[in-house]
Amino acid sequence: MRTFNDAKAIAKSLRQALKQKNIEISHSEGLELVAAGFGFDDWNVLSAKIETVEHARQGAVSFGPANPILRIFDVAKAKEFYLDYLGFTLDWEHRFGDNFPLYCQVSRSGLTLHLSEHSGDASPGARVFVHIQGIDALHKELHAKDYRFMKPGIEVQPWGREVMVIDPFSNRISFCE
Repeated sequence: MRTFNDAKAIAKSLRQALKQKNIEISHSEGLELVAAGFGFDDWNVLSAKIETVEHARQGAVSFGPANPILRIFDVAKAKEFYLDYLGFTLDWEHRFGDNFPLYCQVSRSGLTLHLSEHSGDASPGARVFVHIQGIDALHKELHAKDYRFMKPGIEVQPWGREVMVIDPFSNRISFCE
């Protein structure tokens, strides 16, 4: 049985099968279709996953993406900012019991953040630097939501174009292309 590690071979088989039906797609279109079939956002994300698995097989040290933990103080405000405004999805929530602090995970397009009400998990005022493709689209999307507490611009920095947002708890997220 083939897995995502066989993505290039699957893409080649797909192209050949479609060609027999007089449907021609490019090599890159085949890779994108295979990535989508495995539930990945695009070929770049799947390719990175394959590379990570290959390094692990060879006994090499391999790091996964970091999951920053950001301190929050108000669940409703955190959800308004991260889910409604930034467009993240709530993946899961955890509390040790009734009337305990929340710890949760939110994600969007390969970026995963942990949000915590626990006082020892993180300090307010952290900064997370996120590499992004599509900074203009993100900027347009954020302004279309007309969030009354944040109207970020695109700033040109020596390291790239950046949109910085600040959550209700003074945590800063810099999206940079």
